Amino acid sequence: MFGFLKGDPVKKLEKEFERLSHEAMLAQQNGNIELYSELSQKADEIGKEIDRLKEKGS
Repeated sequence: MFGFLKGDPVKKLEKEFERLSHEAMLAQQNGNIELYSELSQKADEIGKEIDRLKEKGS
């Protein structure tokens, strides 16, 4: 009934993906390769989830 009040999960994940990607870039620039790797992996997992949700929605 109030489905229009729910946020779009893809948009929320895309925002998180952008945030993690940006933090990973900053970590790489600062020479923290371990943190860069960790953040990049999390961003990649979120990217795969976004793709899965987009395919499901189509």
